[in-house]
Amino acid sequence: MIRRHDKTKKHKDSEAPDSEVEKLRAMIEQLQKEKEDLLGQLQRVSADYANFQKRVPKQIADSVGYQKEHVIRSLLPVLDNLEHTLLNAGSADNVDVLVEGIKIIYDQMLDILKSHEVEQIVAAGESFDPSKHEAMMRRSEPDAEENIVLEEFQKGYMLNGRAIRPSKVIVNKFEEEESQQPDQESGPEEGADECDGNDTE
Repeated sequence: MIRRHDKTKKHKDSEAPDSEVEKLRAMIEQLQKEKEDLLGQLQRVSADYANFQKRVPKQIADSVGYQKEHVIRSLLPVLDNLEHTLLNAGSADNVDVLVEGIKIIYDQMLDILKSHEVEQIVAAGESFDPSKHEAMMRRSEPDAEENIVLEEFQKGYMLNGRAIRPSKVIVNKFEEEESQQPDQESGPEEGADECDGNDTE
């Protein structure tokens, strides 16, 4: 009776390691499968990134080229009108007609710049702003406020709200008054003291 019990116990003990081994083997297979899946994903991501690196510079170059073409095409009508004006300059009845033609071309150019988000900077009569104005010289005009732009040498331009060329201007700057006036009364007093000294002697 005792021997039969021992055999049963030994049989159960032998089954336990086999069950653990099977569990470990299943876990290893699962981990191996997950590793292969992750490796495959990594390889795909790496390939996509390599293609992205090759594709982006070309897209940027194509975009820049398209923008250049767009800007140039928008300027061609201005060039056509300028050429037409120059060809007819000799046959113009008077200078006013020629000037009017040039003004039309100038306005057309400004409209094209506006279509590209480029605008002229307002300078004359405005307070000096170092982010938009470049002071070429200072002048003192008492009738105008201090730090006001009095005159514009060269127009400035802004692109999307940022100055790409500041306006060159003259700024109103009051002359500084002398901080101290000469003391008119000190002279006579000093002279009196010297006289008193001489009398004493």
